[in-house]
Amino acid sequence: MTGRIPQPFIDEVVARSDIVEIIGARVTLKKSGREYKACCPFHTEKSPSFWVSPEKQFYHCFGCGAHGTAVGFLMQYEKLGFLDAIADLAQRAGLELPREAQAPHEPGGVDLYQVMAGASRFFEQNAKDSERAQAYLGKREIDASTCAKFALGYAPDSWNALLNRFGAADEERRRLLQAGLIIERDARAGQSPGFYDRFRDRLMFPIRDARGRVLGFGGRVIDQGEPKYLNSPETPLFHKGREL
Repeated sequence: MTGRIPQPFIDEVVARSDIVEIIGARVTLKKSGREYKACCPFHTEKSPSFWVSPEKQFYHCFGCGAHGTAVGFLMQYEKLGFLDAIADLAQRAGLELPREAQAPHEPGGVDLYQVMAGASRFFEQNAKDSERAQAYLGKREIDASTCAKFALGYAPDSWNALLNRFGAADEERRRLLQAGLIIERDARAGQSPGFYDRFRDRLMFPIRDARGRVLGFGGRVIDQGEPKYLNSPETPLFHKGREL
């Protein structure tokens, strides 16, 4: 077992991955005999010292010493963790991660990804329905195709729009809180118990991981207000220093 993924599964993922295809999608490779070469993507050089072997499914740089399989390349090039790199390659190969590997790979469980995806759709629909949001987008010359491409959304000017939509039960509110979408009132400050929406009256930008899953949001205030830009807090899914 490596990181709770069985070694046989890792071996199968590597065997089914075409390292030339994986690296060639990110680096310009030139065929040289039975191998491929390129200028190394991990250090600056003028002549190629980076070689990829389709036969061995391995890469090696004679300049800086970088080497490994497709898994190692994705980790180094895309800044992915081991589990994320395995998951990416498994998805390409049509393999499903073993059940024992899914829990640590998906922090907080799959529920948080579903929560974030639902919130993104909620914000996106609000942007289409809100005259205020449409007027702002028009003023900034952001058309419908751009909004659709980046899934731009709008958080209504309300303290509980998202909370009312997704937080009817205690368990649902717990997930919204864990995902950084709502804030718990501070009883020590004399506030009444309860929660309120973190994002209000803001243009919403979903922040995604390398696999396209929504991890957090960036929100820009539409008129006046502070802060002008507000990002999701650190959560089991979103780590600003790692993702941005």
